[in-house]
Amino acid sequence: MADGPARDVLPIPDRAPDGPVAYDAKEPDAAFPPIEPLRPPAGAPNVLVVLLDDTGFGASSAFGGPCRTPTAERLAADGLKYNRFHTTALCSPTRQALLTGRNHHSVGMGGITEIATSAPGYSSVRPNTAAPLAETLKLNGYSTAQFGKCHEVPVWETSPLGPFDRWPSGGGGFEYFYGFIGGETNQYAPALYEGTTAVEPDRTPEEGYHFTEDMTDRAIDWVRQQKALMADKPFFMYYAPGATHAPHHVPKEWSDRYKGEFDDGWDVLRERSLARQKELGVVPPDAELTERPADIPAWDDMPDDLKPVLARQMEVYAGFLEHTDHHVGRLVDALAELEVLDDTLVFYIVGDNGASAEGTPQGTFNETISLNGAAGIETTEFMAERIDQFGTVAANNHYAVGWAHAMDAPYQWTKQVASHWGGTRNGTVVHWPRGFEARGEVRDQFSHVIDIAATVLDAAGLPEPTFVHGVQQMPIHGRSLLPSFADSDAAEHRDTQYFEMFCNRGVYHRGWTAVTRHSIPWKPTAMPAFDDDVWELYAPDDWTQAHDLAAEQPERLAELQRIFLLEAARYGVLPLDDRRFERFDPRIAGRPQLVRGTSQLLFEGMGRLSENSILSLKNRSHAITAQLEVPDGGAEGVIVAQGGAYAGWSIYLLEGRPVYCYNFFGLERYKVTAERVVAPGEHQVRVEFDYDGGGLGKGGAVALHLDGEQVASGRLEHTVPAVFSADETTDIGRDSATPVSDDPGGAIPFTGRVRWVQIDVDEAAADADHMISPEERLRIAMARQ
Repeated sequence: MADGPARDVLPIPDRAPDGPVAYDAKEPDAAFPPIEPLRPPAGAPNVLVVLLDDTGFGASSAFGGPCRTPTAERLAADGLKYNRFHTTALCSPTRQALLTGRNHHSVGMGGITEIATSAPGYSSVRPNTAAPLAETLKLNGYSTAQFGKCHEVPVWETSPLGPFDRWPSGGGGFEYFYGFIGGETNQYAPALYEGTTAVEPDRTPEEGYHFTEDMTDRAIDWVRQQKALMADKPFFMYYAPGATHAPHHVPKEWSDRYKGEFDDGWDVLRERSLARQKELGVVPPDAELTERPADIPAWDDMPDDLKPVLARQMEVYAGFLEHTDHHVGRLVDALAELEVLDDTLVFYIVGDNGASAEGTPQGTFNETISLNGAAGIETTEFMAERIDQFGTVAANNHYAVGWAHAMDAPYQWTKQVASHWGGTRNGTVVHWPRGFEARGEVRDQFSHVIDIAATVLDAAGLPEPTFVHGVQQMPIHGRSLLPSFADSDAAEHRDTQYFEMFCNRGVYHRGWTAVTRHSIPWKPTAMPAFDDDVWELYAPDDWTQAHDLAAEQPERLAELQRIFLLEAARYGVLPLDDRRFERFDPRIAGRPQLVRGTSQLLFEGMGRLSENSILSLKNRSHAITAQLEVPDGGAEGVIVAQGGAYAGWSIYLLEGRPVYCYNFFGLERYKVTAERVVAPGEHQVRVEFDYDGGGLGKGGAVALHLDGEQVASGRLEHTVPAVFSADETTDIGRDSATPVSDDPGGAIPFTGRVRWVQIDVDEAAADADHMISPEERLRIAMARQ
């Protein structure tokens, strides 16, 4: 580095030649040194960061879990396992922390993007004082690419017009991106982007499409091309599949591998996992299995006729994780075939938080139902009738809370609960054969996802930048793990680390932890006052946080509580915010609202519009008007659609006749169909919905008009109260991903021309906050998170 350019200011400033000026290029003094492409310092490795989604410490077989992950195991056998590696307890915050090397509140990601507020720690806006690691590496001569999930884009910036400053291939530092924007996607029919351009899968689910396979194919193609064209240039690849986040989608042959393995339930599974973890040495021999919280039902207390469904939920999840690990293995094999694996620093982070307990105590066949706070619809009979469809394209499934707890064994609690290790401790594998000699060893230094960026820069011989694009940078909060690569006895690189998510909070300090759980992901109860939260204290030798010493050592607890407050003030955690429902409303939260008013005009070709990009039609009277051009011979297909197979609505022509279809959670499809065929020429189709009022999710009358004349009418007995889909969108002239309707005409693009679509809503009936009790509001909000 000493002989190269200074790299603490990025981009590296261009320097004009300071030699003599020659008149004739043939003169000796006219010679200039050859142009040298920018490269990082000699010896800088390739870097591959694999980040799985919603996978707890006790899931992967590499860390004693029941889900077979041979790729993680073989990388660990030739590398290292970190068994005290931590995340933030939620996806967007962990990813923002990973990609910047800073604590999540300091980079605006105190929660998921959908609940951002105007408070700096919760705005979802990465400040320009925290340049992403990918940008730093790119400006130092790395090739950069991201594949998979991105849940760090502010919701008001996710439309086709951006801005793209915080998209991966916009301002995120990645030269190439292939994946989806948001918290989750349908693995069989994802909402894909290549760069910032919406694209569609190259085949259907019936033809064998699955997103994890697709993104892996793209990753392999990219790295092969990169090494073919720029062999001397290292790469930084961030591989972040949507797996194993719900919906748990996996081909049946993978889930069937686990038939019968979970029939004895989650309590016995936790015991078996701890025994395997001790055999593997990823927990100490004296580690204790923490008690199952009273809020999580015992397996023996579950209805006997539901247990086969529950067991199938876990079989599907296990197959999903093994399937994901298989495709990680394909990427690793491609690196080996290119003879670059030994020169690649691989981080395989098994989960961005603990396992997800967002699937309700009984699990769900269609998580959109629980996202709307209506889990009671899914009775035991309902689930049992669909047992063979779990994991298929027909399902939008998630497993029960008890399985999530088991996937976090041996620790307490789950995703969202940042106070306890079940929410934040994730097994991590590091592989770099030419970077260290240790093989098959375990490292127990306390580490955190913010350490990845510092470690990569250290391994590449690069300084932490002080200025990027003219902006002075905040220091990276993480510390390099490099010393522990070579030395199992390397000193701890961190004394203190805070945790906070949904006001579940805690602090680690020199082995001790003080924690308090403020809320439970699946339980809609009123939030206590912060000062009424009960704090717990755990000693350094209590690996699993099994013995609360708060009553025995109140002075030490008080000391750690003060440390938490200091850390919270330093990193932007304050003010604490437990408004789970209110923060979904941008007016209350103080974040920008992309669409305002009571009318919105959309045009031909517009699509991939998330629910944040469209006026909400829920819980209010509204009208949808479409101006069409029908060619000679007539027209068929979708005029406009929102949502998909699990909930939504669409207007289309079927055999030339206008149809309005309202999909109520896939349970009922209400259809209003005109008898009149739409003749060639220009026409207007209009749907008017007169909402009954009196609460959320009520019904109403539907009138279907053609050229100003009512041609059909009907009634919706129920409507979707909160969200149609977490990933499916609004499209003009087609219905992307899964179709709302089960009619043929409801699945094909419109064969005429949709000139425009106008949405008009009744604002007087739009204030849902006055239409539902606080308890109901809280239930919906907690389900959506």
